Amino acid sequence: MTKQSPNAPLLAVEDLHVSVEGKEILKGLDLVVNTNEVHAIMGPNGSGKSTLSFCLMGHPKYAITAGRILFKGEDILNLPPDKRAKQGLFLAFQYPTAIPGVTIMNFLRAALRGVRGADVSVKEFRQTVKTQLKALGIPETFMNRYVNDGFSGGEKKRLEILQMAVLAPSLAVLDETDSGLDIDALKTVADGINALRSPERGMLVITHYQRLLNYVKPDQVHVMVDGRVARSGGPELALELESKGYQGFRPAVAPVGAA
Repeated sequence: MTKQSPNAPLLAVEDLHVSVEGKEILKGLDLVVNTNEVHAIMGPNGSGKSTLSFCLMGHPKYAITAGRILFKGEDILNLPPDKRAKQGLFLAFQYPTAIPGVTIMNFLRAALRGVRGADVSVKEFRQTVKTQLKALGIPETFMNRYVNDGFSGGEKKRLEILQMAVLAPSLAVLDETDSGLDIDALKTVADGINALRSPERGMLVITHYQRLLNYVKPDQVHVMVDGRVARSGGPELALELESKGYQGFRPAVAPVGAA
């Protein structure tokens, strides 16, 4: 891995080009996220938002044809997903998978063991979980349920937030965590995100809609269109999108037959 300056940002994505089955999805994306920052990425369907999240975690389906991903100043392109998780990367999925027969308690302990690369004592694990359950307002009985089995959309997202709290990543990527949530579940998820904001952690929140940002105030908002960041700004940019839509951010298309 290539060492960079010790003052490098937490995450630096440089001129990233990514293809899936021969089709280019990301077309020169640049992005910088520092610790103690929450960045929101917004964009229409097909703009490459979820592709970016999967590339950050090293999904093998996505072929990176150019560019770099630097995490804590090191190039991680050749690291498999488990190594990236150990470095401090975390991805909350848009559609979490159910695992019948596996309790949340066993699942979280195995995940924490995997990230740390060492066993976790029962006493330490139970204390960690108890602290986070209390902080997030989740009942302890939640831990005895099977992972996402029969869960509502809100319960699935609460489990994702609990995973993030227990694993304590340096960078949390939340891929459309607000997808399909009613207003009460949305507020619950937003409260969890806000509770986990930290000077030692950066967050990348991917969303279609401004409504989540009514409760989670980002430091920066990035608009993705056609595989690139078309514009970046403060929280007011999300309000502009809400009122005007994405049309003004799309590249101009020359009329047919134009020179």
